Amino acid sequence: MLNAYLFYQDTCEAAFNYYAKVLGGKIDAMMRSSDAPPDMAAAPGREKTIMHARMSLPDGSVLMGSDAPSEHFHKPQGFSISLTVADPAEGERKFNALADGGSVTMPFSKTFWAKGFGMCVDKFGIPWMVNCPAEGM
Repeated sequence: MLNAYLFYQDTCEAAFNYYAKVLGGKIDAMMRSSDAPPDMAAAPGREKTIMHARMSLPDGSVLMGSDAPSEHFHKPQGFSISLTVADPAEGERKFNALADGGSVTMPFSKTFWAKGFGMCVDKFGIPWMVNCPAEGM
């Protein structure tokens, strides 16, 4: 099984709450840095950050993430989270919700390989591709 693990710049909780709403996911875990044992205490000011989050999506996939300390955070690049949706109308709805407050790099539209496809970066800085594959793809 392959699952994505995303790092945020102190926006993990907001991102996962948003993804749960947009994608119909269920947050299974949301551990704060303050939940760690005393010998692994959070750095001062980081107690409310998310140490680990886990979300189950309706299709059985899992999305995980956490807030990276600023000295370890790198802006996401070189990948996209790919979301496959069977219905183009539902795909476009999810694409528009993910793009809201972010930026569109390829508008959602029909392509030679898909009933609908679009690329965006969400308001949390995560790149997404939403794909509604054509028959046989």
